[in-house]
Amino acid sequence: MHAIANRYEFVYLFDVTNGNPNGDPDAGNLPRLDPETNQGLVTDVCLKRKLRNYVTLEKGGEPGYAIYMQERSVLNEQHSKAYEALDIEPVSKKLPRDQAQAQELTAWMCRNFFDVRAFGAVMTTEVNCGQVRGPVQLAFASSIEPIVPLEVSITRMAVTNERDLEKERTMGRKHLVPYGLYRAHGFISAKLGERTGFSEDDLELLWRALINMFEHDRSAARGEMAARKLITFRHDNPMGNAPAHTLFDRVVVERSGDDSGPARSFHDYHVQVLRDGLPDGVAVEERL
Repeated sequence: MHAIANRYEFVYLFDVTNGNPNGDPDAGNLPRLDPETNQGLVTDVCLKRKLRNYVTLEKGGEPGYAIYMQERSVLNEQHSKAYEALDIEPVSKKLPRDQAQAQELTAWMCRNFFDVRAFGAVMTTEVNCGQVRGPVQLAFASSIEPIVPLEVSITRMAVTNERDLEKERTMGRKHLVPYGLYRAHGFISAKLGERTGFSEDDLELLWRALINMFEHDRSAARGEMAARKLITFRHDNPMGNAPAHTLFDRVVVERSGDDSGPARSFHDYHVQVLRDGLPDGVAVEERL
């Protein structure tokens, strides 16, 4: 498979209703907030986790689509697979002296692990497979407007031990955002894709994952989450035809109708893509 030949940027809009899109463990799992603006935040790491999970579900272990950074994985064991496949003896914390062997180890990891091929990885642990910059990068997502997280009390009707049968039932706390529309920006470099072998098939898989990943990530804590818009900018030149920020500015998200009260659904917003006067060599597409 040939690596992608075009640079891309994309704007990704998703929302949450009565859920916690990304809890902060340093704040009692409260939804993440920008303390200066009270806008909600979702980390790039959180979004990449959901993308990885979707690829695992769709591809189900197909060759070339294993996931490197997965729950309870041991990274040295992941690296050892490359050494075993290439019949190279590992030296603690060091790459082989032979540069061709060292490069082949990193290339093997790229060929076999989708997330290494897409996001890159630092694989310089005790069993060293080098490091690689990935072509796909995501920024933090921020809510369009400030959010007001709620903390609600919950009870559990069951008890853990028989001796606790007569005691008051367990009380707990649950954090949620009544509604929030979040916006994230993404970047895909054709030149870095050449280094990892990120292909057109991988790119189409990434688009499918962004569109569908929340459909397979349901939980009581996350409430209702949905992908709302995926707007991509494709450059004819692999180095790009325009600065990314000028393209992002062309996606305008505003309140529609009566904006005196808090937004409670996606229909409270209007999304406009300014297509007039696009830079030469840039094409815009609404994939969702």
